[in-house]
Amino acid sequence: MSTRRTFLTAALAPLAMAQTKRDWTGKEPIRYPDPDVLVLDKRFSKYKVGNSPIQRVYTGALWAEGPAWHAGGQYLVFSDIPNNRQLRRVEDDGHVSVMRSNANFSNGNTFDYEGRQLSCEHDTRRVVRYENNGSVTVLADKFNGKRFNAPNDIVVHPDGGIWFTDPGYGINGIYEGHPDKYEMKEAVYRIDKSGRVDKVADDLFKPNGLCFSPDYKKLYVCDTGATHYDAAKKIIQVYDVEGQTKLTHSKVYCSMALDGFKEAGLADGIRADADGNIWVGAGWVGAGYDGVHIFAPDGQRIGQILLPEICANICFGGKRRNKLYMCASQSVYSVYVETTGAHIC
Repeated sequence: MSTRRTFLTAALAPLAMAQTKRDWTGKEPIRYPDPDVLVLDKRFSKYKVGNSPIQRVYTGALWAEGPAWHAGGQYLVFSDIPNNRQLRRVEDDGHVSVMRSNANFSNGNTFDYEGRQLSCEHDTRRVVRYENNGSVTVLADKFNGKRFNAPNDIVVHPDGGIWFTDPGYGINGIYEGHPDKYEMKEAVYRIDKSGRVDKVADDLFKPNGLCFSPDYKKLYVCDTGATHYDAAKKIIQVYDVEGQTKLTHSKVYCSMALDGFKEAGLADGIRADADGNIWVGAGWVGAGYDGVHIFAPDGQRIGQILLPEICANICFGGKRRNKLYMCASQSVYSVYVETTGAHIC
């Protein structure tokens, strides 16, 4: 006798790679299973929930980035960079409000193991922590006496270390910060719990999104250098994490090229799930490509979540951390998946 779960699993056959025309207001619900969650490899079938739709849960930003989930408060915080504000979406009723205005054109956000928010600021070219008493602590604004370019994305390690990328997008123009000069090559940095800042990698053109593997033994970093450098490849790089503080054995994890498309898109924000798959915000190609790409630990693309907008950053949230939030241009989308995020944010 077939169970409901058996029926739903059987329904998840591979689907054509074409984006569905749909009403994102929710007035005309999409038919299950959601046709814009694509199974490209049978390994992804178990992660697709047959009766969960992609939903647009907010729109009204100019460029949404940096989603981070606060488990204690049960809310999502994200940056609307050109509008120079941070927004908060409360899980209970879906209410979205301004959490911080004049946020120094912040980009990436995360939370540390004490529940404090960490943010990368474009305008001030620094990494900050918002304390529980409302004050702001500057964690890093210089390296070897030179200002960072414009810190972008950020993750935390259980040892207290904070890792961030510095590609410099916030000083390329006035829209997401202010125009200024680079003082250093783009790189990846680590802030020790003592406050010391170390450069851990500078072999990428523009290191952007980053995340650890579930066991923290690997670090994945997106290279979006193709926006400014002809020689840059549209790839995600992977490193071995040595002694929790250093990166070794740099190599290409995956290419963002996809069969059927003349040009590869850019990988922006990334997160790992509990099984070691890497979920990637991707875009700048068009329908059938833009959205989230999911790669198995071996670097093979196994699934896609198609969105009508360019997807920048993602994170796992919700009460069970099985709800994928996707910051995509002017909007935020969500979909339940049959896995959980590997880390706290």
